[in-house]
Amino acid sequence: MANRLAARLAILDDHQGVAREMAPWEDLAGRAETTFFRGPFPSAEASVAALQGFDAVVAMRERTAFPRAVLERLPDLELLVTTGMANAAIDMDAARDLGITVCGTSGSPAAAPELAWALLMAAARDIPAQQEALRAGHWQTSVGSELAGRTLGILGLGKIGTRIAGYAQAFGMEVIAWSQNLDAEGAAEAGARLVTKRDLFAQADIVTVHLRLSGRTRGLVGEAELRLLGPEGLLVNTARGPIVDTDALVRGLTEGWLGGAALDVFDAEPLPAGHPLLEAPRTVLTPHLGYVTREQYRIFYGQALEDVTAWLDGTPVRVLNA
Repeated sequence: MANRLAARLAILDDHQGVAREMAPWEDLAGRAETTFFRGPFPSAEASVAALQGFDAVVAMRERTAFPRAVLERLPDLELLVTTGMANAAIDMDAARDLGITVCGTSGSPAAAPELAWALLMAAARDIPAQQEALRAGHWQTSVGSELAGRTLGILGLGKIGTRIAGYAQAFGMEVIAWSQNLDAEGAAEAGARLVTKRDLFAQADIVTVHLRLSGRTRGLVGEAELRLLGPEGLLVNTARGPIVDTDALVRGLTEGWLGGAALDVFDAEPLPAGHPLLEAPRTVLTPHLGYVTREQYRIFYGQALEDVTAWLDGTPVRVLNA
């Protein structure tokens, strides 16, 4: 750590202004001076300018990117904490090369799947549009769909996808699943039936995406898959925006060959004004709320404080780039 009476700590992307109350940051008194940024920074240049002189940074998920070009311009930075145990927006190799320790936190297993299911149900019963119509003085302007007896396709049957499979079974749905490394036994253990990717979109009434973004998954859901899902089909994406071809998604919704979309994630976040998804029909949109719960934040910020304290003590924990 730099030779200062106290380290300088930045808490980033505190959009709701609640980070201060989610952990006892006062425990760092005399050891670290803490600054809270509500953000987001509008550009990499703005990130670099704002974070000059900080020894430690706590990043909220992937809201702020730390590629090599940014890290190289933060010469005082020695500790970078990310909420969660993975962050595709941090260049881990660059951090290691520059001597920056990257640490993570655990999180709530319920937050993301619960949000995905809330979006799915809201879209199936057209709840947002019906609320808007009711407030405008109109009564029962559409007809929703039941979940019982329908087929849910899960794209990615990891921890979140497995929880979603359990929810679907409780609602009387048939569950099918596909991912590149999934086998029939693994699918069956989660209560799903393994199918090909093509069959997933062809057979499912609703497809929900639960994959990590990588070179293999970027653009994995394109026009061909969405056309298979069809004019009665619903796509739910609470994973990462770039897994789905946004242009194809907008075309499908606008031209009517895709039934609907419920989205919590987007190619660009925050979603810019004027984005075509904001005007697309039959959509339910939320601003990346999958991990935004009080319970999750208390875990995130509480363990982030532990990471900072351990680093100040010279014994960092939950190191991701060792």
